[in-house]
Amino acid sequence: MVTDTHELDQLRAHLLVAIEAATALDALDTVRVDALGKQGRITGLLKTLGKMTPEERQQQGPAIHALRESVTEAIATRKAALEKAALDARLAAETLDMTLPVDAVAPGTVHPVSQVMDELAEIFADLGFAVATGPEIEDDWHNFTALNIPESHPARAMHDTFYCEEPSTAGGGFADAAGRATRMLLRTHTSPVQIRTMLEQKPPIRIIAPGRTYRSDSDATHTPMFHQVEGLVIDKGITLGHLKWTLETFLKAFFERDDIVLRLRPSYFPFTEPSAEVDVGFSMVKGKRVIGGAEGWMEVLGSGMVHPKVIAACGLDPNEWQGFAFGCGIDRLAMLKYGMDDLRAFFDGDIRWLKHYGFAALDVPTLSGGVGA
Repeated sequence: MVTDTHELDQLRAHLLVAIEAATALDALDTVRVDALGKQGRITGLLKTLGKMTPEERQQQGPAIHALRESVTEAIATRKAALEKAALDARLAAETLDMTLPVDAVAPGTVHPVSQVMDELAEIFADLGFAVATGPEIEDDWHNFTALNIPESHPARAMHDTFYCEEPSTAGGGFADAAGRATRMLLRTHTSPVQIRTMLEQKPPIRIIAPGRTYRSDSDATHTPMFHQVEGLVIDKGITLGHLKWTLETFLKAFFERDDIVLRLRPSYFPFTEPSAEVDVGFSMVKGKRVIGGAEGWMEVLGSGMVHPKVIAACGLDPNEWQGFAFGCGIDRLAMLKYGMDDLRAFFDGDIRWLKHYGFAALDVPTLSGGVGA
C-alpha cells in the first residue's frame, strides 16, 4: 500500500516518461495496459482504497485519482500526436500522378432523370415559367388539406403514404407554420410546392416544381421514391384552352416532334375542377411504342383548372384569380423518350446501364440545339 505522496510522484514521473518515449501506437498501448489495465499499477492502487480506513482514504484517494487522470490525459495526448504523425507520413508518401492521361479515366455520365429535369427547365423557361422547390418532408396541411384532399381520401392511407413517427413526449406532435396541429410525412407529390408558392408570392404565378416524391409502391413501373414535375399558372382570365396549348407546346418541344397529338379525357383530382387526363398519340415502330402519330393513345399527364377551394386556401379570391395545374412523372417521361423498359433500373446504380443511357457532361439541353442533344 502506498503510504506517502513521494511514491505516487515517482510512479507518475516514471509513467509519463514511458508515455513520451513511446514511438508507436502499439508501444503506447503497452504502457496503457501496464498502468491502467485490469492488472495495471494504477488500477492496483485504486483497489487498495476499499481496504483503507476512512482517514487514509480521505488522504490518499484524491492523490491516486489525480494520478490516474494525469496518466490518462498524457496517453490521450500522445496517442493523438502519434496518429497525426502517422497520417502526415502517409500523406507525404502518397502522391497523385497528375500526368495520367484523361482518356485513361472512365468518364462519368449524367443520369437520364437529371438530363430530363434540365430539359424541362429549358423548355418551360422559354414559356416564362420559373423553377420552384420545396421540402421533401412535408406537413399534412400542405400535402393534403390545402389541396382539397379530405380526411377520408384513400391517398392519406398508411399503405400509400410514408408518415413520420410522431413525438412521444407529453403534449407532443407537430404543428405547421400557422400553428395548426399536423402530421409530418414524405411528400406524395410536388403539389405542396404550388401551395407554398401561392402563399409566398403574389399572382401572376408561372412555375414548375420538379423533385423527388414518395409512395408505398414498387414494381416495373413504380418505385417507392420517384421524380415528378408539376406546373402551375395563376392569373386572371385563365381558361382550359391555355392549359391545352401549354401542354401541346411542351410535349412537342420535349419529344422534338411536330406530329404530337393530344387527347384530354374528363377525370377527377381533388385539387382541380374540371380535371383531365392527357393522352398522347403514339405509333408502333419495330414492335415498340414511339410517341408521335395517332395509332394509339398513351396517358402521360394529369391536369385541370385549379380548384377554387385550393385558391381560397392560399388566401386568394377565386372570383378574381384562376389557374391551371398539371403533373407527370419525370422517370416516365425519360422512359418514353429514351426507350427504357424498367423503372427500377433507374435506381440500381448499375454502371453498365448508366454508360448506356447516360449523357455526357457537355450534352446541355437547349431549344436551339435540341433538348435531347
